[in-house]
Amino acid sequence: MTRVLLENITKKYGEVLAVDDLNIEVHDKEFLVLVGPSGCGKSTALRMIAGLEDISSGNLYIGSNLVNDMAPKDRDIAMVFQSYALYPHMTVYDNMAFGLRLRKNLPFLDAPPNGNGTNGSSGGSTSLLAKRRAREAAIRKQVEAVANSIELGQYLNRKPSQLSGGQRQRVALGRAIVREPEVFLMDEPLSNLDAKMRVSTRAFLQKLHRRLGVTTIYVTHDQVEAMTMGDRIAVMKDGVLQQLDTPKVLYEHPANMFVAGFIGSPAMNLFTSDVEGDDQGLFLKGPGFRVKVPEHYARRLADRKGQQIIIGLRPEVIHDAHYKPDADPASLVDARVEVLETLGRDMNVYLTTGEQQFVARLDDRTVVTPGQSIKLVFDTANMNAFDPTTQQALL
Repeated sequence: MTRVLLENITKKYGEVLAVDDLNIEVHDKEFLVLVGPSGCGKSTALRMIAGLEDISSGNLYIGSNLVNDMAPKDRDIAMVFQSYALYPHMTVYDNMAFGLRLRKNLPFLDAPPNGNGTNGSSGGSTSLLAKRRAREAAIRKQVEAVANSIELGQYLNRKPSQLSGGQRQRVALGRAIVREPEVFLMDEPLSNLDAKMRVSTRAFLQKLHRRLGVTTIYVTHDQVEAMTMGDRIAVMKDGVLQQLDTPKVLYEHPANMFVAGFIGSPAMNLFTSDVEGDDQGLFLKGPGFRVKVPEHYARRLADRKGQQIIIGLRPEVIHDAHYKPDADPASLVDARVEVLETLGRDMNVYLTTGEQQFVARLDDRTVVTPGQSIKLVFDTANMNAFDPTTQQALL
């Protein structure tokens, strides 16, 4: 069992606090994604796990071992970087085999050629040449098996310059896989690929992880990658962990406004709203709208009456009222269409109500043009709410 445990990990560069009191437990065989904007500390955290950065304070465990002072080569990890970092003068085979040739002990070579400590030579001793041949044969077998598994078997004799970007990235992955490490660390490995190649390589990495079952920590700034690949996602900002949970929980129940705005594409719409109450119930009044709060939320927001809160609505919970004839009249909002983004069967419609700009994801039944007015339904049964001062979730 190989877990990775970060206990109160902090990293300072002089007076700059890059990672602040980070606590994460990565479970055995889990695919954990660290995500956040540039400068949030996610790559620094990964490099501390790899041993490429010193830890200012806190404890780091890989398996049951405290590794704070352990050299990178002794941590039994393999890292894949944003740049392929391949040796241009070497073939694919030699790039993949290079790290194995440098290692003293190979996990897949733990016995002499015939398994009994001899090679049949006189005196019962194994010659140095025979050992080298056996070692190289074991390396070749391992490299070829991994290359075939990642669809590179036919390219082993090519140089990196003769490969596409996606193939080069697979070589970098293969170089890590052949080592059979306890933990994979990946630092934005898809960022140099074009959009189509990123999608296919993303699917390939998911299948690879399911097959190998190796604990993996993956860093990206792309929240789509995070949502589609991670068993769990750790969202970071300014060196501080904001939320750690499954993609579904992060999307539906963000812990604060930063997570709400960062996770999802397009991002969650955030409206500053006054909480009002009368004998008809609890209402939210914002720029250009006044909508009713569902009963199951009204009880939880009752103490906010007379105050302001921030409500969050995902683009997909805003509907064209023409196709919601049974919608509560208290959920209807008039808006003006500003921009359309057609996405096939769906479209992102950028709108304005009052001075508030927001986006709705509507299906292709809706026919609108920029400048046109449209009546919408705000599905407040699926809303989020945040405190405007602390920015923490209220629901």
